[in-house]
Amino acid sequence: MRIGTWNLAGRWSDQHAALIEAEDCDVWLLTEVNERTDLAGHSLHLSTAVMAAKRRWAAVASRLPLTPEADPHPASARARIGSTTYVSSVLPWRACGSASPWVGARHVDRTENAVQELAVHLRGVSPLVWGGDWNHALTGKEYAGSQGGRRALHDALESLRLEAATTALPHAIEGLLTIDHVAVPVGLDTTASRIDAANEGKRLSDHDAYVVTADL
Repeated sequence: MRIGTWNLAGRWSDQHAALIEAEDCDVWLLTEVNERTDLAGHSLHLSTAVMAAKRRWAAVASRLPLTPEADPHPASARARIGSTTYVSSVLPWRACGSASPWVGARHVDRTENAVQELAVHLRGVSPLVWGGDWNHALTGKEYAGSQGGRRALHDALESLRLEAATTALPHAIEGLLTIDHVAVPVGLDTTASRIDAANEGKRLSDHDAYVVTADL
């Protein structure tokens, strides 16, 4: 399976569609998804909760038959494709505040609450692929999240028996590591790559896309 993740920053255009088509993924775990998003040959399941006007928190897109499932958190979308469950999530960033869907006074509290809610809904689900914009690097310098939030993510990955194939990939900002991830069951052979989200010198999003290939 070839699985991509991309934060679309609420935008959609023919250039966004062309990048997604060119990467030839079976499944996309999308975040900050414009409601105009339309992928030819794909089923698209959007999260129920609205992030902003005409923007949903997350979506799962698949060119294989897809069965929507209940969102495990308001900022996540969940679907089953074949025997595998796929979840796309946005997790709290430093400046997100405590408004819904986030719970907690501090960033670390908001991240712990979101990750724990996800883990409760996903524990025992197998096989599982979880990804999206987690707003945390999983190693190295932390600039978008918090060290406590990172620890909560590592604990969740361990409890769900997942490993993030994207951990060592670079961010669009030089010197930083990605905060967009795809995690697959522990022990799988994977390859992972960053996809530059620029088109003719203009950024399609402030996030690059990331693609993971895994034998599921």
